[in-house]
Amino acid sequence: MKFYLSSYRLGNKTEQLKKLVPYGNIGYVPNALDFSGADSERRKRHIERDTADLESLGVNVELLDLRDYFSEQNGLLKKLQQLGAIFISGGNVFVLRQAMYLSGLDRILGQLRTGEDFLYAGYSAAGCVLSQDLSVYQIVDNATDTPYDELDQIIWEGLSFLALAFMPHWQSDHKESADIDREVQRCKQLGIPYQTLRDGEVLIIE
Repeated sequence: MKFYLSSYRLGNKTEQLKKLVPYGNIGYVPNALDFSGADSERRKRHIERDTADLESLGVNVELLDLRDYFSEQNGLLKKLQQLGAIFISGGNVFVLRQAMYLSGLDRILGQLRTGEDFLYAGYSAAGCVLSQDLSVYQIVDNATDTPYDELDQIIWEGLSFLALAFMPHWQSDHKESADIDREVQRCKQLGIPYQTLRDGEVLIIE
């Protein structure tokens, strides 16, 4: 599995992102935006903006709402194998983790991880959820938000694909930057390794 992890939106390495998409198709996952009280019109504009960003690369974009695959893990696996790539929106990392669990995406990614072709891409929460311990993110995100009827508990464990805490929006012109600084200090206090990224910066793992 290859990783393209941006602090915000597509980041500054879009030519490399385009080259990493194996089949010219990418599934756009918006579920980090499913937090309680989310404005439906704002959510729609967010999805349209991200989709337009991806389409500007010349790739085919398919909306991949994980809610359509809750308890349908086999169907999601087949879809991901067809697409070969996903791009996950920023938002609430805890809500995204819950959607991954309910759809089986967390287990599927574990299966696909050893392959060379599949691309996992996204920004902000998409990188954070790959960390080991999500508790460091509760300064920025509401950890107690459980918007899905199928699950009423917080999942504190990340996917553990990264041996560090992914810290986006660091020292950037972003409303969460000050709280990210607090999360970085929390990592230092707990002895948790971390990687900071300013908006525009990208972490690529091949």
